[in-house]
Amino acid sequence: MTQISRRPVLGLLAGLALAPRAALAQQPLRIEITEGVIEPVPFAIPDFVPENAAGGEYAASIARVIANNLSSTGLLREIPTSAHIGRIGSFDSPVQFSDWRAISARALITGAVRVNGQQITVKFRLFDVVSGQQLGDGLQLDGSTQAWRRMAHRVSDQVYMRLTGESGYFDSRVVFIAESGPANNRRKQVAIMDQDGENVQYLTDGTALAFAPRFSPTGDRILFTSYETGFPRIYLMDVASRSRQMIGDQPGTMTFAPRFSPDGQSVVYSLSVDGRTDLYMLNVASGQRWQLTQTEAIDTAPSFSPDGQRLVFESDRSGNSQLYTMSLQGGTAYRVSQGQGRYSTPVWSPRGDMIALTKQHNGRFHLGVMRTDGSNERLLTASYLDEGPTWSPNGRVIMFTREEPGSNASLMSVDITGRNLRRIPTPGPASDPSWSPLLP
Repeated sequence: MTQISRRPVLGLLAGLALAPRAALAQQPLRIEITEGVIEPVPFAIPDFVPENAAGGEYAASIARVIANNLSSTGLLREIPTSAHIGRIGSFDSPVQFSDWRAISARALITGAVRVNGQQITVKFRLFDVVSGQQLGDGLQLDGSTQAWRRMAHRVSDQVYMRLTGESGYFDSRVVFIAESGPANNRRKQVAIMDQDGENVQYLTDGTALAFAPRFSPTGDRILFTSYETGFPRIYLMDVASRSRQMIGDQPGTMTFAPRFSPDGQSVVYSLSVDGRTDLYMLNVASGQRWQLTQTEAIDTAPSFSPDGQRLVFESDRSGNSQLYTMSLQGGTAYRVSQGQGRYSTPVWSPRGDMIALTKQHNGRFHLGVMRTDGSNERLLTASYLDEGPTWSPNGRVIMFTREEPGSNASLMSVDITGRNLRRIPTPGPASDPSWSPLLP
């Protein structure tokens, strides 16, 4: 049986270490993700085995987080523990695959937990029940007990990768606007949480309206717009220290809709002065600024291509809001939205092959995607108000804001095939999500 790696790995957040021992083995079980309807693959995950008394405090919780993560994809379906025939009494005992075939499980996840003081060790294995084969080598994660949820997310990413061939997205965070108070006196704070809605923390105190937070490519900084001075101004915040600074300030102007470049060294944003709104670029370190567009139109909501060579943005230069792309080297901006209606809030996919967008047509709002040249537009949602897409780190899922008549704003997610529409739990009304990269 494959052994669990015990090589130490340093430098991960909260003392977490993930130590793969060798290249993944051949994987006979593989979920093929297509545009068609996918029947979720049934999997079983018994509570992890506590290898000492202290490990029992975390064993069931870690398994539950993994199960919830995998089930949330719509690609996998958990078989309830109440239906299990087999039992995993020891992590090193041979698996009785007949017990798991009897309940129609295709995949089986087993694990163990040991706690020594403030340190926790989590081990797991993944099996193809039908073939009776282990999928890849076992892994061991070592870190602080405070990082136990991160360990569960890292295991989830590994399982997802082995079953789909794509990188995961569970070990990531979302920054958003937490809303509270009456509609005519709304309090809007910048908040951050794990991608599954847990571990919510507030980054601003809500004394000034804030909106449109955006992560840096490394996930350690955010940009957001605040009315703290009475006018929209862009702030740069360090997530860990909460320290912040105003950037791009110019008297007599409004600055908003910021977004980092892929290398994190520059920020593109909208600057409005004398009734004109154009796109500008700012070098964060030097403060040097240069103008990218110069028209009578409103140019806003810019987003970089992953290679940092192009921008997509919205503009009303053709009479109403449409999407345009342009090279950062200069030259003509080309309209890419060609359908009927108004287009806004474009965001380039981290894979580089698509642009997510908001579309308003016939009194309805839609979240959609299109190729970067505007072809193959597909609408994924329809509601009273859907807007503001943000991509998961692997480019598979889109999170956005939804608001229905008579209800508060909430965060939703949908797969790029248009399947698996689901609500993201938050403590209260929420809007303007931005998904981080995978945590280091």
